Amino acid sequence: MFILQHLDQTIKKIRSQAANLLTILNLGLGAFAIIFVLQGQLTASLLFICLAAVFDRFDGIVARKLNITSDLGKQLDSLCDLISFGVAPALLLYSAILYDFGTPGAIFTVIFIACGAIRLARFNVSEYHGYFVGLPITAGGCLLTISFLLIDTLPSPAFMFITLILSFLMISTFKVKKV
Repeated sequence: MFILQHLDQTIKKIRSQAANLLTILNLGLGAFAIIFVLQGQLTASLLFICLAAVFDRFDGIVARKLNITSDLGKQLDSLCDLISFGVAPALLLYSAILYDFGTPGAIFTVIFIACGAIRLARFNVSEYHGYFVGLPITAGGCLLTISFLLIDTLPSPAFMFITLILSFLMISTFKVKKV
């Protein structure tokens, strides 16, 4: 009987942390994306950011489905999203093309990360009403990441423009319906 009781408590603990585990997987994938950028393996970095987006999508679904949402989970998700969809995509694009612009390229990279942090902080202190205010960082980071695929197609200055536009969209006040 003791073993069954212990097993039941263990299963309940694991179940209560399922969404946070997916969030941590998102973080791990974002961290690997950064490591691969540092190693010059930009395509691998792109793949890790895309995988992070999949886990980011599922952590919220699991939390709502299992009714295990929490303030801790919300904060953890935001911190992990800043790494996976703020820092990792910005460093990917910086390493791929923005470094060619010198200091302005570095400044635009930091602006993207800062706007993502502002966006997440604003989300964490606001009430949820079925919509987001501004472009969610996940969308901004994924769009910046996907723009990497256009490096051979678009002129280099376009990436400065893309980075700046996505940055400002994240801190803008337009409403985006949550899907």
